[in-house]
Amino acid sequence: MTITSNIYVMPLTSSNHINVALNLVYFTVTLCCSLFFNFYAASCPTAELIVRNSVSSSSSSDPSIPGKLLRLVFHDCFVEGCDASLMLLGNNTEQSDPANRSIGGFSVIESAKRVLEFLCPGTVSCADIIALAARDAVALTGGPMIQIPTGRRDGMVSVASNVRPNILDTSFTMDQMINRFSNKGLSLFDLVILSGAHTIGTAHCSSFRDRFQQDSKGKLTLIDKSLDSSYANELMKECPLSASPSVLVNNDPETSMVFDNQYYRNLVINKGLFQSDSALLSDNRTRRLVEDLAKDQQFFFQSWGQSFLKLTTIGVKTGDEGEIRSFCASTNA
Repeated sequence: MTITSNIYVMPLTSSNHINVALNLVYFTVTLCCSLFFNFYAASCPTAELIVRNSVSSSSSSDPSIPGKLLRLVFHDCFVEGCDASLMLLGNNTEQSDPANRSIGGFSVIESAKRVLEFLCPGTVSCADIIALAARDAVALTGGPMIQIPTGRRDGMVSVASNVRPNILDTSFTMDQMINRFSNKGLSLFDLVILSGAHTIGTAHCSSFRDRFQQDSKGKLTLIDKSLDSSYANELMKECPLSASPSVLVNNDPETSMVFDNQYYRNLVINKGLFQSDSALLSDNRTRRLVEDLAKDQQFFFQSWGQSFLKLTTIGVKTGDEGEIRSFCASTNA
């Protein structure tokens, strides 16, 4: 069975995205499988509220939580689909891959799951909790609150070797990013919009160290000329060669705790933290869209809802597929 959702879509090929946003094309998108809006209305009516409260309370004590939850949903959905495979613990699971060792937010998902298992045992999947928590993280930090369908089931396979061929690296070229997104059914438009997730969150120094090199005196120097020199100097101060691997910097140097369009405003003045960020401005296929998003936050918010919906329905398991785990860190078997 399928469901349909009436949403607005802005064509990427327009020469003026701001004007297009005012004359949106209204059409129907068919979502895969058996996802439904308000899926738990009868079986667990407080499910979404419980997830939202878990995100809110955790974020109150740790402001980094929203960024962690947003990163979590990306890393989960790009490997095995949105099925909470990233939550599974064990030898050689997805969490074992170095790219996932810095992923956080698991405790928020587990906290919500414990409450839901008490109130509605065997009903709400960990996969749905991850998608809802990321949705709520955006709204909590000032972004749009959007409705997403639920009914995902939890996967039973989690293998470390599946991680690298599927996720993105911060050093990727535009063509590499397009290829990975295309493989997930996501467009060039989705690539630019979903990159806006970097408007919140933090990054380890190693994730952008390739933009610098060590000179003959043992100091870092800038080699990536697409990066603003003053911003580069700030980054070198925050991340010297002697910096601990645990040192973090904000993805967005201006409004790091607010989900807004500052990310795109940073890009147009060459202050994108990652090489993959800067590629969005330097590539003629995406530059105009970046510039339009930098000028119009409402356009970004409307577009975010569309692309986030697509992200959170990648490879979902429904019906008889997968299971509803009792604990997110292990299968029921």
